Amino acid sequence: MDLLLHLIRKHEIDIYDIPIALITKEYLNYLDLMKTLNLDMVGDFLVLAATLTQIKSKMLLPIEESGEEEDGTDPRAELVERLLEYKKFKEAAQELRSQENLWIDTYGIGAPTDIKAEQEVVLINLNLLDLMEAFRKVLRRPNAEGVHEVTVETMSIKEKISWIMDTLAEQSSIRFEDLFPGLPPRQEVIVTFLALLEIIRLRLVRIEQTERFGPIRIRKAVEREGNSGEPPLHSLPEQPNPEES
Repeated sequence: MDLLLHLIRKHEIDIYDIPIALITKEYLNYLDLMKTLNLDMVGDFLVLAATLTQIKSKMLLPIEESGEEEDGTDPRAELVERLLEYKKFKEAAQELRSQENLWIDTYGIGAPTDIKAEQEVVLINLNLLDLMEAFRKVLRRPNAEGVHEVTVETMSIKEKISWIMDTLAEQSSIRFEDLFPGLPPRQEVIVTFLALLEIIRLRLVRIEQTERFGPIRIRKAVEREGNSGEPPLHSLPEQPNPEES
């Protein structure tokens, strides 16, 4: 549901009048991107993808053939109801988190000094889907699509993490686009993005976006006691293994 809400917000769609053909196409494009990255969460999105495809098929059928629209019921009605319910609980959960953070800020006297750091939000005003949208734009660059046949040695995820952290040690922040200088090959783009996802997971960086669909910046996270700010490289794979397409 998160992806569906993201697409509705992105296209400024009326949630009560969802253009199923457009949304289904966009949704399936995201699934392809997740498969390219070998993300574990792909399976969680397949059921909803099937639902969208089914609704799209029903809406393409004449009323007398679909059978389910004779009573005037919109095939999208159940999906809209689920979306609204999910949106309501999601907003309630966000409000509870805000209240919890406010309570900690106000009354957290005597708490360990690293509590807030452990709860630090590393994605500011955006989420993974926003990052994936930015990643899609990079993949659309000519050389990322494999237009030029140039053989280069691609860094491993471990090496890319070191490169990103070294860059952030020299400057306060870096734009998302600047992680992909020039026209890098598609495989290098994928490895760089996987490296970014890993350092986000390790809470080594903060990802910020100050305006809707605006530029994304990466900053080094505030160092915590016992954390040198360097990623545990021994726990990462030696060589990249992105799926070729």
